Amino acid sequence: MRTIYFDNAATTPMAPEVLEAMLPFMRDHFGNPSAIHAYGRKTRAAVEQARRTVAALLNCAPGEIIFTSGGTEADNMALNSAVRDLGVRHIITSPIEHHAVELTAEQLEKMKGAKAHWLRLDPDGRPDMAHLEELLKATQGEGALVSLMHANNEIGTRIDLDAIGSLCRKYGALFHSDTVQTMGHYRFDMQKLPVDLITCAAHKFHGPKGVGFLYMRSGVGLKPMILGGSQERNMRAGTENIYGIVGLAKAMQLAYTGLEEHQAHVQGLKDLMKKRLLEELPGIGFNGDVSSDALYTVLSVRFPDDGKGEMLIYNLDIEGVACSGGSACSSGSNKGSHVLAALYPGRTGANIRFSFSRYSTAEEVEHVVGVLKRIFHSV
Repeated sequence: MRTIYFDNAATTPMAPEVLEAMLPFMRDHFGNPSAIHAYGRKTRAAVEQARRTVAALLNCAPGEIIFTSGGTEADNMALNSAVRDLGVRHIITSPIEHHAVELTAEQLEKMKGAKAHWLRLDPDGRPDMAHLEELLKATQGEGALVSLMHANNEIGTRIDLDAIGSLCRKYGALFHSDTVQTMGHYRFDMQKLPVDLITCAAHKFHGPKGVGFLYMRSGVGLKPMILGGSQERNMRAGTENIYGIVGLAKAMQLAYTGLEEHQAHVQGLKDLMKKRLLEELPGIGFNGDVSSDALYTVLSVRFPDDGKGEMLIYNLDIEGVACSGGSACSSGSNKGSHVLAALYPGRTGANIRFSFSRYSTAEEVEHVVGVLKRIFHSV
């Protein structure tokens, strides 16, 4: 049976070139980077070269990159350390953030007394800028951190980092953005972008799992969340994931090579799927922003509440199609997607997220549309 992978927002297949770059550090160069002998110097040099590579791609200083175990740790460090170290008393965020931010904000409110403020959103999940300014005015001078993801991982709606960052600067607030879904898919110039903290996970752009980074603008002044050693320039204790870090840097290099061509290719696949679904399946709709401003890798589809969508994700899996589900349903036994529940309360019916990569093809899109047509037109 043919299989098609359209769940790239969850994770991407590792690029062969990334594995090739990692293998010497899995097999031959195994020294601890903290050791002063030749084995250690070899791996230390690899870690620092990877840091320089990432920094050059982001147009920032190498010292502003802190390697972590992934996006979740980086998000947790940004919020927890800001409250602990920088006197942050107000966290302004939204109800559709990744749980790494949403649950951390809730925990900090319960345990550390930092007030969480939940930003109003428009129907597509974009922040209400007037409400954001209202919250920033109300908390000015009291220590505020704004944490809003660059693009939503479920519906693809993307925010304007420049506009939000400029507003934060106006009122003296820190700005953190979870860029896990957009790192490796858009170019970032940290010399120009008014953002203080951003996060990355390598496996979202054909790199290895278990590695990411936190970008921390020079002067922000966070202290380490994980203690125990002087690794990562005293910012994260623990022996470095050498081959993961090497793989992350290689994956970023690949991502930024011909990035515009990859964007056009994947956007074309998303547009094709929208068009073909509307032609073949009357009654469907889409969640979030589906314009060209949205994240080009993600398409969230809403299917009619006619009973046929109840087992849709399982039926697609049986047909060899891998994708993700989410439903803002009203059943107390099935919470569904917190993103869709926040934006479309009370709405029922199946919701499927299809997400594409540079390896996806138009022929795969046509095949999946055919599978969906067969499922929904079956008696």
